[in-house]
Amino acid sequence: MHPLQQAAKCSTCVIGKFCLPLGLTIEEAEQIDILVSQKLRLNKGEYLYHQGDPFISLYSIRFGSLKTELLLQDGRSQIIGFHLPGEILGLDGIGNNVYQSEAIALEDCEVCIVQFSEFETLCQKIPSLQRHLYQLLSREITQDHRHLLTLGSLNAEEKLAYLFIYLSERLAKRGLSSTEFNLAMGREEIGDYLGLKIETVSRILSKFSQAGIIEVKSKHLKILNIKELYRLAGSELTQPIRQ
Repeated sequence: MHPLQQAAKCSTCVIGKFCLPLGLTIEEAEQIDILVSQKLRLNKGEYLYHQGDPFISLYSIRFGSLKTELLLQDGRSQIIGFHLPGEILGLDGIGNNVYQSEAIALEDCEVCIVQFSEFETLCQKIPSLQRHLYQLLSREITQDHRHLLTLGSLNAEEKLAYLFIYLSERLAKRGLSSTEFNLAMGREEIGDYLGLKIETVSRILSKFSQAGIIEVKSKHLKILNIKELYRLAGSELTQPIRQ
């Protein structure tokens, strides 16, 4: 883990629009710039925080990606989320003042650190910031619901198609390609998240490739037939495709 460094200003950060509410005044933006004063780099496999650690900070991903997982009492673990640039980590610590999951770097990444006590104080001065926090919490709940639906209602092929569509849509919102991207997570991690064996993930990837739906080279994924992927996932293509 790299030492703490001075963070870039939120007001000039290219992913600031994903972390912060829209329509901030210059004065409000300056106050947030002071709030987010440090950043931290993680190497692949390093922990951002552990389940049960005291909740002190929220973390915004500047680049790279992380996974969150729950530790079970019998020693097993379950991946519950993959997190991309512009997304906030640590929200699950607000309720009981301890982090409810482990956060681990899937690749080399960098996060901005937000001290939650200072964030709460600033929310009293900037109502839109507090509303933004509620929106973030709502997205967390919605994501949990989608994950439960994926695990409980879809077959293996539908689950994998759904994951690729989910990642594709999130990348598109960031102005990135929705049809060609790197998978930071391995096949075993994909299987863990979806409740599938690694052999099943490999078999379905091969089937999708042979059918001309995707092309996989190492961890690079290219979606060749996104409409068919949406059909398999039981969803509808509702936004423009970014190549």
